[in-house]
Amino acid sequence: MARFYEQHGRRPRRAAGLAAAVAMAAGSAVMLTAPAAHAEVVDVNYQCRTPIGNKGAVSPIDIKSTPSGGAYKLVMSFQKGVSSSPVELGKGAMKPSALIKLGGAESGTVPVSGPPNDQAIPANTPIKISDLSGTYTPKGSGKVTFTASTLTIKALGTTTTCTPSNHPQPSLTLDVKGAGGSGGSTGGSATGGSSGGQLPQTGPADSAIALGTLGGTVLLAGAAGVLWLTRRHQRA
Repeated sequence: MARFYEQHGRRPRRAAGLAAAVAMAAGSAVMLTAPAAHAEVVDVNYQCRTPIGNKGAVSPIDIKSTPSGGAYKLVMSFQKGVSSSPVELGKGAMKPSALIKLGGAESGTVPVSGPPNDQAIPANTPIKISDLSGTYTPKGSGKVTFTASTLTIKALGTTTTCTPSNHPQPSLTLDVKGAGGSGGSTGGSATGGSSGGQLPQTGPADSAIALGTLGGTVLLAGAAGVLWLTRRHQRA
């Protein structure tokens, strides 16, 4: 009886060990080959030229992305106001827009824009900028950086232009693959869009799902092989 357990009791443990090893290998493959995406909040020192003089303010800027077909939808968020008005701005009186500068494997800018203010803005108070959104379509392949650039505020027939003065670092980095299929510095194609919806994802999630499916297939194939070996040993 002891010999029976010695012969048959160890094999399930060996099979379980093999299955665990296959699962770990599949998970590691998915993690190592997952698309790279990095986002962080960056302080941007905006210097604004207003109709009544120059003003400056620092606002943390966050840029998020979510894949949309062969493109990416970008959302640029301001955590603090960057300018003010000497008179009250009524509901819908202020319209913001901005440019996001591309770097790395791409060059150029992506225009982003947002809806008018949905509430009145009191005089001499920081102007809250709504989320600005637009679409980026990669042409080349490689790591692309996204950095806050010029902000434009139109209100009551006037235009205020705010320019970063502290050479901010990129708020977002994506590893993209464009239609050209090869790396290099090429101009990015972009179209403006309106703000809307929460975008918690960053990076090409569709590719991550595909890689996860591949890892699951490897895991199932490995488990099937372990089961076949176990049954073969039992029959022997």
